[in-house]
Amino acid sequence: MGNHRTESGRKSQSRREFLRVGLVGAGSCGLAGHSVRAEQATDDSPRSSGHIDAHVHVWTPDTGRYPLAAGYTKDRMRPPSFTPEQLFAHARPCGVSRIVLIQMSFYGFDNSYMLEMMRAHPGVFSGVAVIDRDAKPRQKMLDLAGQGVRGFRLYCGKASRDRWLDGQGMAAMWKCGAERRLAMCLLINPEFLPSVDGMCRRFPDTPVVVDHFARIGIDGQIRKTDLDNLCRLARHKNVCVKTSAFYALGKKKAPYLDLGPMVGRLLDCYGPERLMWASDSPFQVVNRHTYRSSIELIGERLDCLSAADRDWLLRKTAERVFF
Repeated sequence: MGNHRTESGRKSQSRREFLRVGLVGAGSCGLAGHSVRAEQATDDSPRSSGHIDAHVHVWTPDTGRYPLAAGYTKDRMRPPSFTPEQLFAHARPCGVSRIVLIQMSFYGFDNSYMLEMMRAHPGVFSGVAVIDRDAKPRQKMLDLAGQGVRGFRLYCGKASRDRWLDGQGMAAMWKCGAERRLAMCLLINPEFLPSVDGMCRRFPDTPVVVDHFARIGIDGQIRKTDLDNLCRLARHKNVCVKTSAFYALGKKKAPYLDLGPMVGRLLDCYGPERLMWASDSPFQVVNRHTYRSSIELIGERLDCLSAADRDWLLRKTAERVFF
């Protein structure tokens, strides 16, 4: 008992020091056996030992077989193609063996391409679908869950920050999520966080995953009030946060060390068991950003993370929620 308390004290002190200083050195954290420079995963390797990327979009240039939703044109597909094979070229050299696919907005409510890629690569992909909340959402959720979908994406869009979660369809989704352990995956801006708090009080058993730090820092500013609101959600035991989309937040420049204090604050509030890393590819692998620089922030560069913490962020949390 004494050794455990001493170790816990050292860990808390380390994290407080990290938050006080603000930035950490760019050197390796020395992950014995869990380095992001692991051997390339192969189909013969045990997937349970590899990392999990909790947020990736895939699409195909074959718009004849997989038509785009109304309002989308091929020129909006940038890059024009990002298939699983193109994804694996980035992910596997970094030791990533499983991936959570997020339905791409290009396809609207038609999840066909994502589902087909999940079937083509059994055991590799989990899925987060997009459905029409006003068209018998429970029935659709159960059907998709039977095909390996473990979450449903909700957008804040142009709706009011106070009303975007209103409606019978939305309530039905959250209720079904609680009953079947299907996550509500939220793509929101920071000002929408208080409304999420109210929904979590109403549906405390529904798994919730906040994407991309709730996009805190997308304008270059990481505001304390926004981070306070995100941390306030930690009192709901079924809320998790994706530490992801580093290319789009803060200084938007590798090695992304300016995001370290935000990771440290969330670590103190949520614990590693409710944080998960994700790349948000292909957007992480364009405009001079790289896949490796994203995973290395969590896997090697932040001294506030222990080896056990990294294992949760790089594998175990996403495994629990999505696999």
